[in-house]
Amino acid sequence: MTPSKASTNKYDWTTKDSSILYGLDRWGKDYFSINESGNILITPKDDKSKGIDLLVLLKELEGRNLKLPLLVRFDDILENRLDKIHQAFGEAISKYKYQNHYQGVFPIKCNQQRQVVEKIITYGQKWKFGLEAGSKAELLIALSLIDDPMALLICNGYKDMKYIETAILARQLGKKPVVVIEQFEEVERIIAASKKLGADPLIGIRAKLSSQSSGRWGSSTGESSKFGLSMPDIVKAIKKLKDANLLQELKLLHFHLGSQINDIAILKDALQEAGHIYIELNRFGAPMGYLDVGGGLGVDYDGSKTASAASTNYSLQNYANDVVANIQECCESHDVKVPTLISESGRAISSHYSILIFNVLGSNSTPLDIPKKEQEESLPVQNLRETLNSLLNIVKTDEIDFQKLQEAWNDALKFKDDALTAFRLGYLNLTERALAEQITLKCAYTLATFISDKDDAWIPKELKELNMVLSETYYANLSIFRSAPDTWAIEQLFPVMPIHRLDEKPTRLGHFADLTCDSDGRLAKFINNGQSKDLLELHQLKPKEDYWIGVFLSGAYQEVMGNLHNLFGTTNAVHIRLTDNGGYQVEHVIRGASKADVLKAMEHEPQRLLEKLRMTSEKAIQDGQLKINDAQRLMDHIENSLRQSTYLQD
Repeated sequence: MTPSKASTNKYDWTTKDSSILYGLDRWGKDYFSINESGNILITPKDDKSKGIDLLVLLKELEGRNLKLPLLVRFDDILENRLDKIHQAFGEAISKYKYQNHYQGVFPIKCNQQRQVVEKIITYGQKWKFGLEAGSKAELLIALSLIDDPMALLICNGYKDMKYIETAILARQLGKKPVVVIEQFEEVERIIAASKKLGADPLIGIRAKLSSQSSGRWGSSTGESSKFGLSMPDIVKAIKKLKDANLLQELKLLHFHLGSQINDIAILKDALQEAGHIYIELNRFGAPMGYLDVGGGLGVDYDGSKTASAASTNYSLQNYANDVVANIQECCESHDVKVPTLISESGRAISSHYSILIFNVLGSNSTPLDIPKKEQEESLPVQNLRETLNSLLNIVKTDEIDFQKLQEAWNDALKFKDDALTAFRLGYLNLTERALAEQITLKCAYTLATFISDKDDAWIPKELKELNMVLSETYYANLSIFRSAPDTWAIEQLFPVMPIHRLDEKPTRLGHFADLTCDSDGRLAKFINNGQSKDLLELHQLKPKEDYWIGVFLSGAYQEVMGNLHNLFGTTNAVHIRLTDNGGYQVEHVIRGASKADVLKAMEHEPQRLLEKLRMTSEKAIQDGQLKINDAQRLMDHIENSLRQSTYLQD
């Protein structure tokens, strides 16, 4: 499990080895590294001289009564992501002498938190950065936040008459909403709303491209995609708009290739197809001006730079270059003015800025110190002791004999099975059964330690799988369904790693189980340079010491798609901003949901609950089953609990 370039010696381990092991040097190079103390260092502005020690920050936040699990949002990273996207498009436009500009929008569905959307609008003012709304509620958010009359408001999603009328009226307020036709029926609604209000909307059309994306969102694109007009529908829509004298308001063509484009070749095909649709719309007489390439600008979650589901085989600059170059080539070859380019890059903007930190409550590790023989033991246990001693003698020699090692491990498994059979038949007591399992694990640990630095090509398959035998479950103080739902729902991979002790070699392999009573509530898939692995290298827990884990690149979708499984609510969240002197300031604190909050969400009234419990305790007092002091203590516990977090606290 240990990468070949990382040190295998426990005492030679360095922070560089941890960076290689967890892929931090690949996926985190822009904003995350490890400092000399072995802690994660946050550098939100790409300036390595100005960083924040994440462990120190968390301890200081604890002093502000902000307990884990905690979402830490670095607003400087959010701003830097906007800078990088505009810089990339700026360089591409300059390189290809593109005779128009880039004007992006943020899709609100990616993260609807007020502080996030407000920050994006504030940071994006210099570029007239806008918003994309996919519902009536999101439309209201966008209308309230966009003040710049030149900032775009892209109106996507299903649209009823109220939605369309709101967008038309907003245009008269000086806003710049573009109503994108995603279903053919919306054409008639737009025409009817325009006649009713005596005003016209800005109009866009979303095209169903034949180009289909790959990866987990591939099935949602192409000609069978949920949204967009087919080519026959586009032709019919143009005719209807022309007959209603609305064709002059058709200004935008939109397409979307899915949430995470992992292969740049797919984007190139789509751009060529969309470019020619744009040209044809011009020929039909629509005064086009905007081309919206949708979302999908990918995030390299594992740093492998491959076309895997958790990565991308292109850089941000590659993406911008291809968008600009392909559209320019298409338009110039047909003597059509190039459009203003729009993207809805929500994932690429918000993923990096947020880190979910949780503490480990314990693990299910089995002690490997084998007790000495104190009395006569059953035959299976005696055989296991002899097998362990044999293994210890084999690994002490310089000669590597994998055949002998394999035979010894087979013996251990056989003797363990003998012990289980004897226990089921009543010939072995519980203490000896436990001892048999303990000795078997010791055999596995001895073998795994010995072969960890050996040539993998010569190791038998059964011995390579010893890590699964030795794996531990680390119990995490969080709800996967609330805070990282995509790991459960679509098997999304996020970088997960300890945020401290990174100058120590991790000597355990494990996965995480959350607080819910659901067997799916676990983190058991981890990034592995373009692939995935079932176990993560972790440190042995120390008594009375915290062990803190970070889930990185999780700022898109996770904060808004979580549910209340087992009534675990939102976590505490905090916004951090770098100061000029290299320090930080806490800009916003958002307290997580209390137990009373989640009960109300499920239509349980906390006060009514309290009153019913009070009446029950009064009856118990009258019946002599409960003392008055104990009854009051119970009610105090319950009242305090209702005000507290749904997560475990000290």
